Amino acid sequence: MREKAVVLLSGGLDSTTCCAVAVNEGYEVYALTFSYGQRHAVEVKQAEKVAAFFSINHHSIIDVQATVFSGSALSGLSGKDVPKGRDVDIPAEIPETYVPARNILFLSYALAYCEKLGARTIFIGVNAVDYSGYPDCRPEFIDLFRKMADVGTKTGIEKGFDIRTPLIDLSKADIIRLGIGLGVDYSITHSCYDPDENGRPCGTCDSCSIRKKGFIDAGITDPTMYGS
Repeated sequence: MREKAVVLLSGGLDSTTCCAVAVNEGYEVYALTFSYGQRHAVEVKQAEKVAAFFSINHHSIIDVQATVFSGSALSGLSGKDVPKGRDVDIPAEIPETYVPARNILFLSYALAYCEKLGARTIFIGVNAVDYSGYPDCRPEFIDLFRKMADVGTKTGIEKGFDIRTPLIDLSKADIIRLGIGLGVDYSITHSCYDPDENGRPCGTCDSCSIRKKGFIDAGITDPTMYGS
């Protein structure tokens, strides 16, 4: 019997690559995707495509009340504009697209799901190199969350949780190369924070800029059809 792992799957480039790593390592993947009123809700549909691509039989979509994250520019309720055309090489500050405590909440769901499944492994595609300045994508956050899980849950006390972050020290180019090597089809992924009404990426938000640069640096053609 294969070991089970919960994978946080947004439908983006990083989470899809992370999922590919879990599949390649032979885990029986239980994917979790969150719908939280994000203006880029098209990513949920892409997550479904990714789950189908990897023949994942267990894919749950969790609805989170949209008002919880309405203070972020990523929320359709915020009234804030998504920053465009920024220099994302060295984030000077935490941007408006930061979603308060998002990874804390998502990982907490994953912990609960693991306990239901009798699993102890979670995969999350956080990255501390091309991460737009988000504090919950850094190694120190993951390390402290793991410690909390190990003292605050039955599974943590009995077995200990393994929170896998295979992309955390990789550049976007390295992530793309890794994914290509694992057979990822990046045309079914979505990264844009502010797509148009047809779901086409804007091409100028932080996430689009990082994605574009990643493909250029990797020497691989970007399959994304940008709207501008």
